[in-house]
Amino acid sequence: MAFGILEDKHAEHPPGTACMNDQSDVPREYEDVPRELLKHATGRYSHVILVPQPSDSPNDPLNWPLWKKDGILLIVGLSAAVVGAFGPMLSPGFLVIAASLNISVPTLGQSTAWVILTIGLSLFIANPLAKKFGRRPVFIVAVCIMFACSVWGAFSKDYKSFLASRIIAGFGMAPYEVLVQNTIGDLYFVHQRATRIAAWNLFLLCGIAGGSLISGYIIQDIGWKWTFGVCAIFFGIFIFLVVFFVPETAYVRAPVKERLGTITHGSDSEKVAGDEKNVEASATGKTTPDSMPAVEAVEAKESYLHSLRFMSGRKYTDAPMWKILIRPVVIFWYPAVLWAFLIYGISLTWIVVFSVVNASIFTLPPYNFSVSQTGLISLSPFIFTILGEVIAGPLNDWICLYLTKKNHGIYEPEFRLVLMGPVLILGITGFFGFGATVHYQTNWIGPVLTFGLANMATAFEAGCVFGYVIDSYEDLAEEAFVAINARNLLTFGLTYFVNNWLAEDGPLNVFNVLGSTFIGVVLLTIPLWIFGKRIRGAIARNATLTAFMKD
Repeated sequence: MAFGILEDKHAEHPPGTACMNDQSDVPREYEDVPRELLKHATGRYSHVILVPQPSDSPNDPLNWPLWKKDGILLIVGLSAAVVGAFGPMLSPGFLVIAASLNISVPTLGQSTAWVILTIGLSLFIANPLAKKFGRRPVFIVAVCIMFACSVWGAFSKDYKSFLASRIIAGFGMAPYEVLVQNTIGDLYFVHQRATRIAAWNLFLLCGIAGGSLISGYIIQDIGWKWTFGVCAIFFGIFIFLVVFFVPETAYVRAPVKERLGTITHGSDSEKVAGDEKNVEASATGKTTPDSMPAVEAVEAKESYLHSLRFMSGRKYTDAPMWKILIRPVVIFWYPAVLWAFLIYGISLTWIVVFSVVNASIFTLPPYNFSVSQTGLISLSPFIFTILGEVIAGPLNDWICLYLTKKNHGIYEPEFRLVLMGPVLILGITGFFGFGATVHYQTNWIGPVLTFGLANMATAFEAGCVFGYVIDSYEDLAEEAFVAINARNLLTFGLTYFVNNWLAEDGPLNVFNVLGSTFIGVVLLTIPLWIFGKRIRGAIARNATLTAFMKD
């Protein structure tokens, strides 16, 4: 039992548990593979065995240079930032926009709820398409939808047209709820993921906060329709970047034992010894006389022009579409995924609530903020989100490597959960503090500061939630992310009536309820830490479930 994590009674290394250091007790996936054949990281991580093990193909995204991987993440991350801004960007000007469209503020708030509902439902379309045809075509279609709907919103003449543009935009926003995390799983090894997940979450949360920050000035100075115009400019640029610089990242590689089976069994001892040197040289990038010639790639390197195809033409799954559609519903009930849904869903829903109610709180007495000043409130979550991600991502990876070393080189996905401690403290301060400071009408610094702390909690938890799910169920990451982001249905329900709830019960009662719910779901991390490994093992041993969830 490592650090209170109960061992699985039937399997020493259930899925997710991995050997990351040289030692004798390697995980089940690698147990028949000589350690000398397993590829390692380089530099100061040269002692770390790469998980997952890349193939020898130059077309395997795991083998791409780091600058290329980070460039892809930068493009889709920036796109996700503008997508994140697209939802709440109108919140600072709710009173102005409602008057312009001849509707009430609650009705305008409900338009945001309908966007969120569309996102939640269309996730179940985006995921099967990405699973069947790859990430690239879905990204391209999504960014084109966002460009078209931004132009549409800028020229909308009435509320019906405005609402239609927002709802259809939800179909373009949905892929960014699941595919960016999947892309990180495609491109990076376990010891690199938390930092990249933190980077993606930084883009997303800064887009949500920064969008409102900038849009306040846009709405006040040149009109609310220009918020859509600016988005259209960005999405036009992203169409170019995605088409030309985001190749397909989905890749199907054979299991390690199957790839190396011809040289890890049998009586060809001399061939084994020679190939061990070749593979080791290939993994480290070093060439020596003894290691020449290097192991040949199994396929030719794909040209840049070839990578620009709309679809790669590869087959990513043999599963029928109906099965892919049902799998997210099934995996939703996996304890780890249900935990992730509750943690991430409730936290992010509460953050959206902040955006929806800000105009109702800060444009009225005692604060009497202007539209631009209401937008400036988002400066606090913007700063705290950046601070949180800069700290949380690298710290999460460092904690995992540290605990792995203390655990004799065996990595457990539960190591990702350590930072849920700071999440609890930040969330309590943020949610309870916001309600109390608004209720007792403190100086504006109080609610603005606590708003930022609540966002910082979300920044810390993203690496825990998505890192844990990716590492525990890597083969089912897409389905898991769809299940987690079904939280949009929860967000829809709350944002639809939150302004009315706020008016009836007041901010203190509303945010006390939100804060108490937050504490309850975060405390579920404790039993997951203790029993998580056993749960992973039990699910892996369920033959019927495994047969249904995998091709």
